[in-house]
Amino acid sequence: MGRILVVADQGDTCCATPRGMELAEKLGFEVEVVAFIYTPLDAVARGSDEKKRLRERLLAERRKVVQPLIDAQRRPGQTAGLEVVWEKHIDRWINRRCKAKRYDFVVKTGNRTESLVHTSTDWQLLRECRAPVLLVARKKWHRTRPVLVTLDLASGVKAKQALNSKVLAQGRDLARALEVELRILTAVEVPVLLADLDLVDPIAYFKQAQQDIQPLISKLAAAHDIPESAFLCKRGPVDKVITSHAAQVRAQIVVMGTVARKGVKARLLGNTAEQVLRRLKTDVLAIKP
Repeated sequence: MGRILVVADQGDTCCATPRGMELAEKLGFEVEVVAFIYTPLDAVARGSDEKKRLRERLLAERRKVVQPLIDAQRRPGQTAGLEVVWEKHIDRWINRRCKAKRYDFVVKTGNRTESLVHTSTDWQLLRECRAPVLLVARKKWHRTRPVLVTLDLASGVKAKQALNSKVLAQGRDLARALEVELRILTAVEVPVLLADLDLVDPIAYFKQAQQDIQPLISKLAAAHDIPESAFLCKRGPVDKVITSHAAQVRAQIVVMGTVARKGVKARLLGNTAEQVLRRLKTDVLAIKP
């Protein structure tokens, strides 16, 4: 049986818990909810015993808030364990847990307002978490709409081709479990510099790219038992194509692959998944190789 790790929101409301429990019920997965709390105690407590009492009290209060939210979303026959954790670095705890225990994905409410130079918990999880990460939108379109899978079919790198297959399989399974339509999108980005210098004709470039990736589409469609009519190619920058098409079809989940970058470049620029997340108003499931 599969397993989902849900990260409870801070505060009295939670977007991740109902979405995670809904998906778990549809997929037949187990649910584990983790609620974090942390605050420095040095200024208000003297000695280790007093700190321990304060910490235990705060942990108990956090449990009192989160447990009713879980109970309210519980489906008939569904179980969901709750673990309340004293932890400042949420992403580090999640990464350690996912290394020690297998999860089909981690569900967390997305935080879409971070600046480019601030490495938030979301970005850390996208880059480092071993399990796929589902970032839930606080405000979204109606959730009876399709699951949208995005693929990088223009890449000849074997690792990216394998990731395409992995992403497509996950999207297909989600669409079937949720009983909604599956749509698959690939963006063809014309090199801007070459187009600006009139070295390539954008329309001809796009048509040739479509022809080049058609055999890949046929192969993926046959391998995953998906009709070729579910695949669509569109021309333009990858992040803009994904966000505009997701809005057009009112996708309830966008499933995409993401390859982590390292160092200063990742902090300043981010990858395509992060650029898409800043614009999308829907849930995003990010899958690494």
